[in-house]
Amino acid sequence: MYAYIVRCNFSDPSKEQSWNDWYSGPKIGQMLAKPYFRSSQRFRRSLGVGRNYLALWMIESPEAFTTPEYTSDWGFFEWRPYIIDWSRDLFSGQDLSDDKFAVSPQGALHVVSFDNMEKAEALRAQKAYAFIHPKMIWLTIAGLDQHTPLIGLEAMDELPRSWRPSNAFAGAQEAVYLPISDFHCIESLPPQN
Repeated sequence: MYAYIVRCNFSDPSKEQSWNDWYSGPKIGQMLAKPYFRSSQRFRRSLGVGRNYLALWMIESPEAFTTPEYTSDWGFFEWRPYIIDWSRDLFSGQDLSDDKFAVSPQGALHVVSFDNMEKAEALRAQKAYAFIHPKMIWLTIAGLDQHTPLIGLEAMDELPRSWRPSNAFAGAQEAVYLPISDFHCIESLPPQN
């Protein structure tokens, strides 16, 4: 299993809600109908530093990005001109499952990334963060844009009351994201007609 993470910002506030309605609704259904895509959830940054939006997809194989179903209609369509700071990264890790990072509506996703760092430096940074956040799960880059050599994710049951970034390593991006969509998994989707 792999984690496919899309991070971005959106440049037009007047269109942002419509984009979110599309991305958290029809777009999720469209992507989960494609081969190898297993689950999805979207988030918006609430605290810390990083891109404002994060979409987390669990997929079975990197082959997901080479199927005709994916290559024939992927992307942001009419929303593309407003998507900025966009990254698409594929990560691997141990014991990943469809719901490994599923977050309840009251929960949050804690994310640490090392964008544009060399791998050796990111590994040093990861050790500093792992000491402070022992429940964080670390994934290594496995393909696509490769903006960060590794990423740390921790699904939390609730937003911490007094969260502050750890600042464990200069240049790291640490943020808390709140869910803006439900968790969707192909096992729980209604059958397509």
